[in-house]
Amino acid sequence: MDIVLLESLGVSDAVIEGHAQKLAAMGHSLAVCERSADPTVQARQIGSAEAVILANMPLAAEAVAAAPNLRFIDVAFTGVDHIPLDVCRERSIAVSNASGYATQAVAELTIGFMIDLLRSVDAAQVRCREGATKAGLPANLLAGKTVGIVGAGVIGKHVAQLAKAFGCRTLAHNRRAVDDPAIDESVSLDELLQRSDIVTLHCPLTADTKGLIGAEQLALMKPTALLINTARGPVVDADALAEALREGRIAGAACDVFDQEPPLPADCPLLHCPNILVTPHIGFYTAESMEERAEIVFDNLYAWLGGHQQNAVL
Repeated sequence: MDIVLLESLGVSDAVIEGHAQKLAAMGHSLAVCERSADPTVQARQIGSAEAVILANMPLAAEAVAAAPNLRFIDVAFTGVDHIPLDVCRERSIAVSNASGYATQAVAELTIGFMIDLLRSVDAAQVRCREGATKAGLPANLLAGKTVGIVGAGVIGKHVAQLAKAFGCRTLAHNRRAVDDPAIDESVSLDELLQRSDIVTLHCPLTADTKGLIGAEQLALMKPTALLINTARGPVVDADALAEALREGRIAGAACDVFDQEPPLPADCPLLHCPNILVTPHIGFYTAESMEERAEIVFDNLYAWLGGHQQNAVL
């Protein structure tokens, strides 16, 4: 069987070569390709393959539709909003993901964002390099804050556990009932926005969550509140957030995700407003999580080759 790896998984060549040899011993071939967003190139790379592996590169619907033998898409990522699931359903193509590989990494970055914003770390290091002092910089403890978690799945619950360790009170808004010792209360979205000192987003991107946080929702937040998005960019209306920051209607924000994958265009509104930390989608990216991701995605492949699909999305 022909299998195609469409982009790097962020691990060493030796790891990939080891799996290529294992697959060859099983009678399969693994072709490694350069990442390309061009649908024509993707279609050519997939060719007659029956299985493909990719991470967070958008996979073109045209490329999937043009692949005559494709039966399995192995996604080395948690979210699958970059996969044309409608086409996959029509073609009965199985899709698996690598859910769970980045839980610790994303949760740690989320807490790091909270501390950075509360203690003005980013501004303080600029002051220090410029020979200035800390005079006038806002500084607050994380302890005692109310952290509102929108999306209490695996990552959201882990953020709650870490926040509790810092002495925070935790609220959650989730589409299903939440029963977890790290969650103090389950509340409506409006109540969460009104009561939280820090609102952190951990929901998937769906038709229901696109634009979930817009001008109306931002207006409910405290003027001292912070918004953190390590989920998916389109969950937040970027223009509305930029306006709220410019007008001082919330105190700050941190965004690791945007309407498109970085590099960002120069006119991205979040690049030109105050009191915001922006990072180029690093939440999942640590050496440890990349190794775990590769292990999960190849385990998915071996399971599927053996007639059993695991971590199934479709």
